[in-house]
Order: sequence, then C-alpha cells, then structure tokens
Amino acid sequence: MVTFGSWWALFIAFGWTNSLGVLQAYYEETLLKNYSSSTVSWIASTQIFMMYGGGIIFGKVFDHYGPRWLLVFGGFAHVFGLMMTSIAHEYYQIFLAQAICSGAGASALYYACVGSLAGWWRARRATAFGIAASGASLGGVIFPIMVDRLINRVGFGWTMRAVAFLILGGLVIVVLTVKSRLPHGTNTKSMHIKQYLRPFKERSFALLVLSLSLFSFGLFLPFNYLTAQAQTIGMSTSLANYLVAVLNAASVFGRIIPGLIADKVGRFNVMAVATAVSGILTFALWLPARGNAPDIVFAVLFGFFSGAYVSLTPALIAQVSPISEIGIRTGSLYFFVSIAVLTGSPIAGALVSVDHGNYGYLEIFAGATMCAGAVCLIFTRVLVGGFTWKIL
Repeated sequence: MVTFGSWWALFIAFGWTNSLGVLQAYYEETLLKNYSSSTVSWIASTQIFMMYGGGIIFGKVFDHYGPRWLLVFGGFAHVFGLMMTSIAHEYYQIFLAQAICSGAGASALYYACVGSLAGWWRARRATAFGIAASGASLGGVIFPIMVDRLINRVGFGWTMRAVAFLILGGLVIVVLTVKSRLPHGTNTKSMHIKQYLRPFKERSFALLVLSLSLFSFGLFLPFNYLTAQAQTIGMSTSLANYLVAVLNAASVFGRIIPGLIADKVGRFNVMAVATAVSGILTFALWLPARGNAPDIVFAVLFGFFSGAYVSLTPALIAQVSPISEIGIRTGSLYFFVSIAVLTGSPIAGALVSVDHGNYGYLEIFAGATMCAGAVCLIFTRVLVGGFTWKIL
C-alpha cells in the first residue's frame, strides 16, 4: 500500500514537474511573450529547484516526525499554489504561486514518500522505487495532454484549476496509504550545518553527489525545451506539444525495467550505463535533428534511459548510507542537485539567445554535462566496488 500511495504522490508531484515544458512554450507564446526565453525558464527551473532543494529541510523533518505532516503541508501548498497560478497575470505572480508555493508542496510530498519507501524495502528497493517513480512518468504523459486539450477550450485559468482538482483527488489516496515503519523522533537535536556536511567526509557519498549534480545540469533540458526546439525545425505545434508526453510515456518503462534489472545486476552498474547512454543520445540524435522523426525517436529513447535517474537515485543513496540517516542524506544530495537544476535551464535559455534562437549550443551543453556526470558515476562505482565485476 505504501508503494501504491507513493506512486500516486509522484504522479501528482513529480508528474506535474515533468510537464513544465508545455507551459514553457505557452508562456513564451502568450502570457509572458514580452519576456526572454531565459527569463521565462526561471519559473520551471525554480520549481524543480524547490522540488529537490526542499529536501535539505523536509529530509530532516521526515527523520524527526515521519511523513504525516509533510503530506498535509505538501498537499495544501501544491494545490493552493496552482489555484493561485490560475488567477495570475504577471510574471512575479506566476513565479511565486507556481514555482515557489506549488514547488515547495510537491517537494514535501516527494520526500515524505522517498523516506517512507526506503524503510519498507531492502532486497527489492530499486524495484519498489522504480514502480513508484513510474507514477511521475505517467503524470508526465497525462498532464501535458490535459493542458494542451483544455487550454484552448476553457482558457489558462480553468486549465490550472482542473489540474489542481485532479491533484487534490490523488492527495486523498496518498494521505491514507503512505506510512513509515522507521522510528522517528529518537534524535531530538535541532538542525545544524554539521549534520549535512558530515556525510561528505565519505568519498563515495561525495562523489555520488558530484556525479548526479553534473548529470542534472542537462537532464531536464529536453523536458523543458524539446517542445520549443521541435517547433523551430518545422514540427507542428499540435505534434510538438505531445513530445513531452511521448518522452514521459517511454520513461514509465525506463523507471520500472532498470529497477528490476538493477536488483539483479547492481544499481550502480545499471545507473552508469543509463546515464552514459542518455548523454550519448543527446549528441547522436537531438543535436543533429532536422525533422520530426529524429526528435520523436530521441524523445522515446531519452525518456527510457533517463528514467533510471529518478528510480535509482534513492536506491543509490540508501546503498551508501545508514538507514537512520536516509532523510538527511537524501536532502543533502538533492540540495546540490537542485542548484544544478536551478541554474541549468537559465543557462540553456541564455545559450538559445546567443545562438540567435537556435538550440545547438543548448544541446551541446546538455549532452556534455550528462556525459560528465556519467564519467564521475563510473568513478564512484569503481570507488565503491573496485575494478572487478560484481553486483553493486
């Protein structure tokens, strides 16, 4: 039941975050057309930053109190933020409501479920995370289609309200099913910076953080920019708006299948392959794409291989961490990941401007950072398990 509830939580939290590429294109064309692509991208990047960066606080809250209060706060903030977005007209209003308020709420939901799942599963932890993470992918399929179909019929305001009501329905299931089996409240010490820095004394954890932070610089750029990039090379708007849905549909399988394989051949082994292939695909398919077919094929393949990042990252953290520190270590890692996510999209938007509206520089940046993260992850795997083959 906890895995089922976590699936719903990631559907309504991460699934919505995975759908921001549709809104990025809509904002640039209509509501915020007087702002540059780089400026508009701060909305999506800040929302993803809040999603990950909130762990520095919510991870500690989970260790102390468990998931219940995180679910209550997160559900309220997520729905309230989207409701306020529905009546927003100015850039700062959308930024505060969607990026800050809704982003913080989604973050609380995410960390409540990640911490709870880690305590319930050990031998099949990667599989459990993969099943739960597939909810984010399915949400990334449904939400873009929902927005695309509704926004021209009922307008932006009622589209956002419909999204918020769907999320509210999912929250009922989440609150009723997500529980923790770990003891909480045994460590009554207040938050201190040393608690977050101590894990970095372990080389394996520090290198894992570096690897995933580098990879995160480029990971979300296809999610945020694939729709806009496809339109610049001649793809129709109606078809381009489905690319994010196609990417997320492939990611459903990319989050479950690698998890199943990882429990058999090793989580570090599978993650190293998946991250490397994601970077290579960016150079091999997205960069030279000049028609509909390459972009569609890229969306399918990138969605599958990048999906392992979401499902396997919590399993990798648990593998190099004591179970009693899952919350704080997850928060510490994702805080650094959130910085990469926060700066990645605006850098990419600036590169589009420098490239006179083309996306070549952005695609090179995305591929280079993902490949750099994959190389560092291979070093992490060697540090943890040596050069010999083993299930790790």
